[in-house]
Amino acid sequence: MEAGLAWQNWAVIPWLGPKTRFPPIEAALAEPNGLLAASPGLDPERVLEAYRLGIFPWYSGDQPVLWWSPDPRMVLFVGEFHITRSLRKSVKQQRFDIRADTAFRSVMEGCASARRPGQLGTWITPAIIDVYTALHERGNAHSVEAWLDGSLAGGLYGVSIGRMFFGESMFAEEPDASKIALVHLMAMLRARDIPLVDCQQETAHLASFGARPIARRAFADLIAALVNSPAPQDKWDPVPATSVLA
Repeated sequence: MEAGLAWQNWAVIPWLGPKTRFPPIEAALAEPNGLLAASPGLDPERVLEAYRLGIFPWYSGDQPVLWWSPDPRMVLFVGEFHITRSLRKSVKQQRFDIRADTAFRSVMEGCASARRPGQLGTWITPAIIDVYTALHERGNAHSVEAWLDGSLAGGLYGVSIGRMFFGESMFAEEPDASKIALVHLMAMLRARDIPLVDCQQETAHLASFGARPIARRAFADLIAALVNSPAPQDKWDPVPATSVLA
């Protein structure tokens, strides 16, 4: 989210108290696309409630917490994931040591400090890092990390509920580090029979891997079943990327 964006629409969105329920996602504004509600703060339970409904927090540090449900919604069906020939070659080189959940907070901090074209500031505020780290400690948020010579070279993180994965952000200090982490995430999700990744916002980068926009209501209907499905019980460990490269 770009810092300094004018929020004249605050006056027409609900302000959520600690026990206020989210409004229906269809109540989200068309401009800016998906702005649904605001609140003075956030906590792990509120974040999990939001994800289950197809809502996510996204705001700058000088703003209240803003809650979004854009239409359409960018998603990546695990079975539709594809990679370029050059990335396939890079994965096979096994340059990085791939780990999971060994440096969750550091991955978030790397994502927060990453420079992105056209973006001023970051939505990954200290409050966001604290809340998602708490979710990680509860087993609801995970990181996939690419290590090189003992240093964190890149990675990604997201939230897992039932058989649904909600992707949040990625970063790379070395070429292809975050992309290779994504390939391994896809292998892990396949092994756990998790069929769908929420990508939130439409970008050309995500589209290059097979992500595509779907209608907000279709997204909500899909995740309603997935988040209420039994979660895989095995430990969140990396698996070989062969299932994705096949």
